[in-house]
Amino acid sequence: MKKTVTAASAVLMCAAALAACGSDDSGSGKDDGKIVMGFAQVGAESGWRTANTDSIKASAKSAGIELKFSDAQQKQENQIQAIRSYIQQKVDVIAFSPVVETGWDAVLQEAKAANIPVILTDRAVDSKDTSLYKTFLGSDFVEEGKKAGEWLVENAADADVDGDGDVNVVQLEGTTGAAPAIDRAEGFADAIASDSKISISKSQTGDFTRDGGKQVMESFLNSEKGIDVVFAHNDDMGLGAIEAIEAAGLEPGKDIKIITVDAVKDGMTALSEGKINFIVECNPLLGDQLMDLAEKVVAGEEVPERVVTEETTFTQEQATEVLADRKY
Repeated sequence: MKKTVTAASAVLMCAAALAACGSDDSGSGKDDGKIVMGFAQVGAESGWRTANTDSIKASAKSAGIELKFSDAQQKQENQIQAIRSYIQQKVDVIAFSPVVETGWDAVLQEAKAANIPVILTDRAVDSKDTSLYKTFLGSDFVEEGKKAGEWLVENAADADVDGDGDVNVVQLEGTTGAAPAIDRAEGFADAIASDSKISISKSQTGDFTRDGGKQVMESFLNSEKGIDVVFAHNDDMGLGAIEAIEAAGLEPGKDIKIITVDAVKDGMTALSEGKINFIVECNPLLGDQLMDLAEKVVAGEEVPERVVTEETTFTQEQATEVLADRKY
C-alpha cells in the first residue's frame, strides 16, 4: 500500500511539475527577455503592401523580436481569427493593419482583458473606445488626398484635356470601408471643392489591386465620355488604369492625366516615363518605428496616441531624380 501511495504521489508531483512548466513557457517570451509580436497583415494586394511586410519582417529580426505573422488575404474575419490566436498564444504585443475601419471592438476588448497591448499600423479603426489600442502608426490619409486634389487645382488648365472648360475626374477607390479609401476620397473632395470646374463623375472601388484598377477603368472608358483625369487611391490601381487606357488607344499622362498615391518603384517608373502625372507618397517602411513602439509599450512606457510618418510628393522630374535609389 505504501508503494502504491508513493507511486501515486510521484505521478501527481510530476504532473504538477509539467503543468507548472507549461504555464511558465506560454510563448510570451518574457522568460528569456525576448518580445513576441503577433502581426496580422491585410494581405499582399499591392507592391506597397509587399514592401510594408518586408520592412516589418526585417525590422523584427534586427530588433530581436520574435514575429508571428499572418496574411488575412483582405478578409476581416481572417484578421480577427489571427488576433484571437495571438491572444491564446499569450504574445507580448499585437499589431495589425485593419482591413476595414469598423467591427473591431469585441476582439480588441479580448486583447485588453488579456493585458496584451495593441498597436495599429498603416490603417486606423473607427472606435469610440481609444483605450483598446496604445497607438496608431501610419500616414495621414486625408492629407494625402488633399495633396492630390491641390495639385489638380493648381494644374486644372492643363488637366482640361478636351478643352471644354471642365475637368472630368474618375476615381479608383481603395477597398470599401478601409481607412485610406475613406480618408483619401475625403481629402481629395475637400481640395477640389475650391474649383467649380473640377468634378468627379464616376467613383468605384478597385480594391487596391492592379487588376481591379484595370477592370474598373475599362468600365469607365466604356460608360463615360470626356474623361480628363484619373485619381487612383494607390499606384497599383493607377498602373491597371494605364493598361486599360493604352488598350483603348489613348495615351496615359497626356490624353488622360493620372494622379496616384504610394510612390512604389513601379509607380515612380511610370511617373518618370510621363504615364502618371503626379504621385503622393505613402511610406510603407514602418518596420523600425513599429518595433521601437512595441518595445516601449511592452515596457509600460507612454507613447503618443498617433505617430504620423513623414512623406512627400513627386512630379515627373522629381521621380526621375530619385528612382535609382528608391528602396521600394
